Amino acid sequence: MQKKLETASKLCVNNYGFFIGATPDNLSHLQEIVGTPENPKNIPGICGTKIFMGSSTGDLLVHQKNHLENIFENTGGLIAVHAESEKRLNQRWPEFEHRTDIAAHAEWRDSETALEATKLAVELAQQYNHRLHVLHLTSGLEADWLVGKTGDKITTETLPQHLTFTDDDVERHGTRLQMNPPIRYSEDRDTLWNRLKDGTIQCIATDHAPHTLSSKDLGWPKASSGMPGVETSLPVMLTHAMNGMCSVEDVVKWMSTNVAKCYGMKKKGEIKIGNDADLVLVNLSEELEVKDKNMWTKVGWSPFAGRTLVGWPQLTFIQGKPVFKREIKKNTKGQILVNPGQTGTRLNCFN
Repeated sequence: MQKKLETASKLCVNNYGFFIGATPDNLSHLQEIVGTPENPKNIPGICGTKIFMGSSTGDLLVHQKNHLENIFENTGGLIAVHAESEKRLNQRWPEFEHRTDIAAHAEWRDSETALEATKLAVELAQQYNHRLHVLHLTSGLEADWLVGKTGDKITTETLPQHLTFTDDDVERHGTRLQMNPPIRYSEDRDTLWNRLKDGTIQCIATDHAPHTLSSKDLGWPKASSGMPGVETSLPVMLTHAMNGMCSVEDVVKWMSTNVAKCYGMKKKGEIKIGNDADLVLVNLSEELEVKDKNMWTKVGWSPFAGRTLVGWPQLTFIQGKPVFKREIKKNTKGQILVNPGQTGTRLNCFN
């Protein structure tokens, strides 16, 4: 974790923080970083513990209940979960292992698979009075079940991808839109929007996973799951606002104010005296088509390629200092205005 923080301090121009990943047997390491319930630690740059309850891209996995109980009972800080039931995934795999069509992905990793894990995480959080954040909520089934259960102790998020795409898009674009948990169906998308608006879901995240196109082109089930999403997240949501799905104020709340609240970030999330001047200026009337060649991500592609969006960042400030500028008519990709490591600090998260 220290190496990651040192690397970020030399390369980032933005504020940064990391999760420490949980395994079945690294409780002592978790406690060294996040502390215990009686003596929680708040190390700058550490946002909490992340648990993969179901296997995804990578090798982190904690799915047995006794291991999960051990972590919830004996660690401090925030626990964030990738909520998919490993048991159900394994039980159902024989039904799908001979298929190669991309539709099988969402059918295999179905809503019940996600709901089982979310129910267990919430049960453990309530049992041990532990702060819980359910990552990348994708199903209407989970969102409806969480009504009345989220608040100060239990929070959740969804993604621009799941508020935009459906299985029809997955059928057209194939494994470019393969991710875990998967892009689902129009009824799921509609429910996620409703639960965002009623406050059951508090914020928007990206689940940014920069896999190369060569790894995405292997076909299902060999293709890597995940997609880039950071640099398009704001224009995607502001385009939804301009199209009447929500207000600009909603986007500010979901992508800034509530994010700061969920992670206990001090001096963040609102424009007010005494807060850090971390600001993004956008132009809501200037359109720009998403093109792979204009992406900053090293993998050089975007799942939103071909879509025309508004609300692209024009000028970005970190603690009052301009760090990024884009003039759409002159330089559609934009430019960094500072040297690596010159701006940005470790995020202070208190949970």
